[in-house]
Amino acid sequence: HPDKNAKEENSYRVKSLYFDNYNDKALKEKIDGINGREKFRLRLYNDDPSFIRLEKKRKNNNICFKESCVITEEECNRLLDGDLDVLQENGNSLCLELYAKMYYQQLRPKNIVDYRREAYIYPMGNVRVTLDYDIRTSYNIHDFLRSGPVLIPVSGVYILEVKYDNFLPEIIRGMVSLSGRRSTAFSKYAITRIL
Repeated sequence: HPDKNAKEENSYRVKSLYFDNYNDKALKEKIDGINGREKFRLRLYNDDPSFIRLEKKRKNNNICFKESCVITEEECNRLLDGDLDVLQENGNSLCLELYAKMYYQQLRPKNIVDYRREAYIYPMGNVRVTLDYDIRTSYNIHDFLRSGPVLIPVSGVYILEVKYDNFLPEIIRGMVSLSGRRSTAFSKYAITRIL
């Protein structure tokens, strides 16, 4: 079944703004496959600024953990303008953690990753299959809240991802196993940074 968030053509746009420090710590840890890495991002869907999430993704022993909270469009604008106090004023523990890391580790908004996603749900095994394409990037952080896709295309990249809880049903396994392909960790953030 198509994901309930899908609009036109069973797809929706995802726009993320990733944070990193002056030394590209998050990027280097991803490329080097460091265990226990984390990254922060802002995310919105279909250019709708009424629902902006701050997310922290952690990877430890190949298991991914995600924390998130909602911030307002005004808070997002203040953050994009360099006002770190907005995170402290929000008071959410994730906002406070990002505030501390922006202050002490010099995390800053680095680049936008923008793409179209088709998502399908298969209830047996709680399976979610996504196909990401029309991947684009921008280093102008103020493009994050502007409507429409950002300008720099990443050509020829399509990402098929399968997420499931305890088991992958055979019907799904057969549909997504592509002869001559291998399963791999892939980061849209990393691919758009090393262009």
